[in-house]
Amino acid sequence: MLSMEKVLRDPIHNYIFIQHQVILDLINTREFQRLRRIRQLGTSNSTFHGAEHSRFTHSVGVYEITRQICELFQRNYPSKKKGDGLWDDHERLVALCAALLHDIGHGPYSHTFEHIFHTDHEAITAEILTSKTTEVNQVLRRVSSNFPQEVASVIQKTYPNPQVVQMISSQIDADRMDYLLRDSYYTGTNYGTFDLTRILRVMRPYKRGITFHISGMHAVEDYIVSRFQMYQQVYFHPVSRSMEVILSHLLKRAKVLYEKGKLDTAITPHLLLPFFKNNFCLSDYLKLDDGVLTTYFIHWCDSSDKILSDLAKRFLNRKPLKSVRFNSRTTVLLPKLRDLVNEAGYDAEYYTATNDSYDLPYDAYDPTSQKQRTQIELMQDDGTLVELSTISNLVAAITGKVSGDERFFFPKEMLARSSQVEVFAPIYKEFQSYIKNGRITVPKLS
Repeated sequence: MLSMEKVLRDPIHNYIFIQHQVILDLINTREFQRLRRIRQLGTSNSTFHGAEHSRFTHSVGVYEITRQICELFQRNYPSKKKGDGLWDDHERLVALCAALLHDIGHGPYSHTFEHIFHTDHEAITAEILTSKTTEVNQVLRRVSSNFPQEVASVIQKTYPNPQVVQMISSQIDADRMDYLLRDSYYTGTNYGTFDLTRILRVMRPYKRGITFHISGMHAVEDYIVSRFQMYQQVYFHPVSRSMEVILSHLLKRAKVLYEKGKLDTAITPHLLLPFFKNNFCLSDYLKLDDGVLTTYFIHWCDSSDKILSDLAKRFLNRKPLKSVRFNSRTTVLLPKLRDLVNEAGYDAEYYTATNDSYDLPYDAYDPTSQKQRTQIELMQDDGTLVELSTISNLVAAITGKVSGDERFFFPKEMLARSSQVEVFAPIYKEFQSYIKNGRITVPKLS
């Protein structure tokens, strides 16, 4: 323990209290400091200009919520004997370290980067924790030789105590609670707000994990609805998804040009070459952040390849693609729309895309499901448990209901109506005949 606790000022939690030397040392490692240079919401700052917060701020926030949970459990539900299902405070340090480090393996623009280069941030997180080459591992090994693997097992959901795992990863955990409040604050929206204090107050440890006293059901309902609204209004915003499409195609074009030996040697992206070659190591990965990629994008604006140059300019200067919804009935029209984009002078491989974003707001445990979820249990006064959706009409209404949409992305120029583009006017007119009220539709015969 530190002789005197240290604090970080935070707009969400006011103070983040650091009481253990190992936590302070982990924050000061080069791998954790790198998270300051990676935005939490990727391309969403193109839509919500305040969304400039980093994965560093989120990670210390998750740590703080977990610290508060541990404090509450030790104060009110300390274990009296082994196996009683109450809180064993010997688990505190592994929980705090896992909370702090749960996102340390994220890369720049993480989800888009993962898709293009086939990386896995969870596997890389485990590698950062267990590799003797990292400062994080060196700090963790000061606790014990097997401590790095213990912390990694919490993040991998294989740690033997489900209470610790569910603090960090479940349908209502410290990770989700922090990012909902933090993302809501920085995007300037109110969709993600809920009563964190009340939820923490009604949390209870039990043998199979964490439950919530039934008196706090409405606070839990509010959290579920807040999460649903944030996905619909913020995380799935069409403009943010459009910028992700441009980013994905930009990296794809650079990789293709490199593989064909056509990438300008004057602006070779040396730090990306291991990923273009599909042969990277951990040290290569840890050299990357948002700023590194942005620097290469600036260079690519001057590329002799028109597609690479144009995509770089569109991404840096916020020129998003437009998008319309489609469904199973209108998906047959997508090849025709791509052909029209090609006819208008745009390579449809790089200037069109389909993108689907779906989320399951809440789901009860289903043993037949491939991706099993830890359902939210409420504890009644007699100690028996009931699953949330069985007594909450509000949650029952959205349980198991997938929400989201599928969109077709294309250049905004395809919607042009200016007399200055008469050469493509017939193509634009035909393209626009397939779109009505933001959806692809079958055009009426004249």
